[in-house]
Amino acid sequence: MAERRHPGGSRPLSSVHVSAGQRLRQFANAANGSTLLGLAVARAARTAVSRGPRGLIIASGYAWRVPFAGAFVLGNVVICRLPAEQLLANPALLGHEEKHCTQYAWCLGAPFLPLYFLAAGWSQLRTGNPASANFFERRAGLAAGGYVDIRTPRPAPSGPGGIEV
Repeated sequence: MAERRHPGGSRPLSSVHVSAGQRLRQFANAANGSTLLGLAVARAARTAVSRGPRGLIIASGYAWRVPFAGAFVLGNVVICRLPAEQLLANPALLGHEEKHCTQYAWCLGAPFLPLYFLAAGWSQLRTGNPASANFFERRAGLAAGGYVDIRTPRPAPSGPGGIEV
């Protein structure tokens, strides 16, 4: 069976299909300004910007030192150090970053950043690692993002009838 193509014929139809939920996320992140911020950072960092799947924008070739991560998102813009082809060939990592795009929409844009950094600080205090107990990273999938779950178990409650929180 032949692959269905976009009316222009150059791309598979599956690469341009955007679901209603993905379109809503795309609209929310455009309206809250986080995607515009992502595009501004991508331009300032001189990345190669291209359309990604499911309403995402891929900004590849990021070379600034901060943040240290191999990929991060601002709105619907996935900014990565890898070439776009390598990111697209890694569906687990792309899916992880896409979940962060959705988190931006749920947090109404810019509030995601301080909330994320608070969660990273909490995780660092609890586990010595900024991702292992970070709510946002856990929801996006630690392993998919290249993180190892190193949460330390809580000590058992002391005394009879103790309650572990």
